[in-house]
Amino acid sequence: MLDLGLTKMAVIGVVALVVLGPERLPRVARTAGALLGRAQRYISDVKDEVTREIELNELQKVKSEFAVAATNIENAIHENLREQKADLEVAWNGGSTQSPEAEQAAAPLPLSAPPDVASWRGDTATGTRCRNWRGKQAVTPTWYKRTAARRRHVQSVAARVARHPSAYPAVRERFFNV
Repeated sequence: MLDLGLTKMAVIGVVALVVLGPERLPRVARTAGALLGRAQRYISDVKDEVTREIELNELQKVKSEFAVAATNIENAIHENLREQKADLEVAWNGGSTQSPEAEQAAAPLPLSAPPDVASWRGDTATGTRCRNWRGKQAVTPTWYKRTAARRRHVQSVAARVARHPSAYPAVRERFFNV
């Protein structure tokens, strides 16, 4: 860029003052500043666009590398599947590619009786349910509700006053002494 020092700018200012005069100099300076600002914004926009293009090219290279790697992996998987399919077809058609020890290991084990369903439930198979079985299925246990002092039954204020008369003496006095 231009190498403008303080002395060069002072000389340019004095020449502009002499040539343009004191009346037109502020307007010309404003216009020159606006043009300079536009030029700087244009240059920064061009630089940003060039940087984006370079990054885009790099990303496209990375994308192509990933695509090549993905196709290689896909081809390897398909080749492995073809080999397994061929082995299964040979085994299905009667040809055996396994050793006798592997065939013995692959022989099915005798099935035992099915496990008793009640053994893991903890009750009999025909078991009867307790009276409060639905309460036991609740998410929050009752002991926690008691220790956390959560109300299980909602009561109105009048019902609470009737149930605990000594807890609300001021309310009763105001109500009856009106």
